[in-house]
Amino acid sequence: MTSSELWTRASAERYDAEETEMSSAAVLGPTVDFLAALAGEGRALEFAVGTGRVAVPLRERGVPVAGIEFSEHMAAVLRKKVDEETLPVTLGDMATTRVPGEFTLVYLVYNTISNLLTQDEQVECFRNAARHLAPGGRFVIELNVPPLRLLPPTQSAVPFDVSAGHIGFDTFDLTAQVLVSHHLTRDGEDGRYRRSASRHRYAWPAELDLMARIAGLDLERRVADWSGAPFTDTSAKHISVWRKPRRPGDPGDFPAAART
Repeated sequence: MTSSELWTRASAERYDAEETEMSSAAVLGPTVDFLAALAGEGRALEFAVGTGRVAVPLRERGVPVAGIEFSEHMAAVLRKKVDEETLPVTLGDMATTRVPGEFTLVYLVYNTISNLLTQDEQVECFRNAARHLAPGGRFVIELNVPPLRLLPPTQSAVPFDVSAGHIGFDTFDLTAQVLVSHHLTRDGEDGRYRRSASRHRYAWPAELDLMARIAGLDLERRVADWSGAPFTDTSAKHISVWRKPRRPGDPGDFPAAART
């Protein structure tokens, strides 16, 4: 059993409303452009597809997309948007669940690999991506860089949002390489706040590169955002692309389809 925490029905039904910024055209436009270019004329597989925030517009772009999702409640929300034939979803964890066929692209966005709370499971996630990829296919991860520079001396908490409707801060267990994201969200018109928290195992880009090597994948590209800005030592997150090597006799690069 994966160590990922399971989204409940209530949290799944709230998800889209609480992630309006991440579902905006300003965010999704560059994301879908980036992923569609890598998928070319092939198929894409999203690990932890959730409510389809990325998968649905990518499918609308013309890329055949399948998904793996651990929470049946998140998958149920996605199913209200698109049918199974259009965007098939397999219930299971992203470290071990197998979907039939090969894909030119496997992707995992919005820090979701950190839901796997052990290094071994994160390595297995890379191996599972490699199992699904056709030779020459790519595995893409979007992940925050651990914000340890922001930790005050002797303290273990870092705020990441203080706004009228939400207060968020992370606490760190540096020995276990685990952070807990704490949220106080204004819920309704009476001024009350709803409290929630989620655990994550953070990993540095170099650690992910080693996981990729264990899975037989090679780093091809790393940028700071979906628009392709250079990744630097001040970047808050990274988009990393690893590629599965070709075997002798494999066909050439996947041609990019004209998708508009």
